[in-house]
Amino acid sequence: MIEVKNLEKSFGDSKVLKGVSTVFETGKTNLIIGQSGSGKTVLLKSLLGIHTPDVGTIEFDGRVYSDLEPDEKRELRTEIGMVFQGSALFDSMTVAENVAFPLKMFTNDNKAKIQERVDFVLERVNLVDAHKKLPSEISGGMQKRVAIARAIVNNPKYLFCDEPNSGLDPNTSTLIDNLIKEITEEYNITTVINTHDMNSVMEIGENIVFLKKGLKAWQGTKEEIFRTDNEAIVKFVYSSNLFKKVREAYLKG
Repeated sequence: MIEVKNLEKSFGDSKVLKGVSTVFETGKTNLIIGQSGSGKTVLLKSLLGIHTPDVGTIEFDGRVYSDLEPDEKRELRTEIGMVFQGSALFDSMTVAENVAFPLKMFTNDNKAKIQERVDFVLERVNLVDAHKKLPSEISGGMQKRVAIARAIVNNPKYLFCDEPNSGLDPNTSTLIDNLIKEITEEYNITTVINTHDMNSVMEIGENIVFLKKGLKAWQGTKEEIFRTDNEAIVKFVYSSNLFKKVREAYLKG
């Protein structure tokens, strides 16, 4: 579990986060949504330790990040997996080498043990025949699965995903959503996803945090979105006619 308490962050005269408090639950897909400029990216980067909050705390299973010693912070970082928006694979490395990279960086495992772990996670994301391929030789959806394999190869307690469906077609996006959800439940990970994809919200939104102008404007599940009368979240989610019709059908029972 990750608990955020009264988080504030400013850049110059611009206050981006304005006292955000929330909990990201273990074993669930926690989504951060909001319009551009709402603060969701700054919140994600604060969770990752890239930004230092001006006010407030972030606790990882009771460990207050700002109170940790440097070696404790390094240890915590080994418990974190990250899926970047553009996958961020190394172009000159094969799929297997990309996935093995965190193990070589953060463990003393021998070559055989690393290979065993790489084989395991690539099989888990349904890429059993892609070991020797370069990123340029596989599709965008496959690249995203490689990124997920690399993110979980170290058995992380916390998984962060920044726009994991960016640039993918709807069918592939759904596959990636379901894969992240399955892995979250299977390994009991605290997963936090920064997304603008409303299909992801409706597909895997078990705990949704909606930010508006730096404030937490709403929090709930994908089912609760259909029933809420919160004007801000209704306007944001149901800006398309498709979702309006889905909501109307849901409310009619």
